[in-house]
Amino acid sequence: MSLRRLRLGEYVASAGCACVIVSFLLPAYHSPIGDLSAWNTFGPALALEFAALFAGLAMVISAATERSTALPVATQVWCVPISLLAVIAALIRVLERPEHATSVAAGSWLGLIGTCVILMGAWLSMRDERTSLYEPARPVPRPRP
Repeated sequence: MSLRRLRLGEYVASAGCACVIVSFLLPAYHSPIGDLSAWNTFGPALALEFAALFAGLAMVISAATERSTALPVATQVWCVPISLLAVIAALIRVLERPEHATSVAAGSWLGLIGTCVILMGAWLSMRDERTSLYEPARPVPRPRP
């Protein structure tokens, strides 16, 4: 595992993953009966936020542990559409009012910010094509006839 292989995109995505994790621990909505957490209002939108969280973590871990570029590039490519769907779901979560909630709390907003940051990190990591992070291939020359 080498942290020097991580680029700006992976660092940004890991910050987004931290935001999403914290958003699951904070109240998501305020209602007359009390605060509602993400677990009280679990649904498809929260499942997509989980998918973005795991895709972002997979992108960071694969970039730090793999020797070749194949798996990190594949996880970057898959992280973009998954996190895009999660951004849409988190936006819908901010706009909806489940269980007769009166207002949106910090957890929903932090989930939206975190999924946007994961999307931005995946996009940045796909754009960064520094080949200096990986050792270049040195094939053995063929003998001349």
